[in-house]
Amino acid sequence: MKKLIFSMATLLVITAVFAFSVAQKWAIADKYSIKFSSSEVAGIFKTFSGNIDFDEQNPASSKFDVTIDVNSINTGNGLQNKHAKGEEWFDAAKYPAIKYTSKKIVKAGTGYQVTGDLSIKGVSKEYTIPFTFKKAGAGATFNGSFTVNRSDFKIGKPGGEVGEQIKIDVAVPVTKG
Repeated sequence: MKKLIFSMATLLVITAVFAFSVAQKWAIADKYSIKFSSSEVAGIFKTFSGNIDFDEQNPASSKFDVTIDVNSINTGNGLQNKHAKGEEWFDAAKYPAIKYTSKKIVKAGTGYQVTGDLSIKGVSKEYTIPFTFKKAGAGATFNGSFTVNRSDFKIGKPGGEVGEQIKIDVAVPVTKG
């Protein structure tokens, strides 16, 4: 009988630990912003989706799995958009999505850092992205900024008119999912 009670107590403790270590699911809200810029070109991606599980008290239990639709690129210039979607740049017909999947999320100073795989144009590279998380009512916003070397992903020709370093600014409002 004691073994049965001990086994039940152990199961309850394990269940409670698991229940409290699962990160909060967040739904991506409207008005997100995925901007890119260099000294020669700037724009946005209009379509962003994915799954965000985040617990600010336990970032190790958190996970990001997000996707940007390459065809949603908007530089403010129709001809430039068409060129960006072409084979030399993003090759949207063959590689329609940019993906980021986290491997690890940690607290870093007043914010956080997510390390994961960024996949663009068939090339995956590990990137660590610093970000902040600010709650507001029933929602919150993730903000981050990082730089990508476009040649690492075979975007455009090395050198040329567009700089190698492209700054990415992300603002993603979320609601509890």
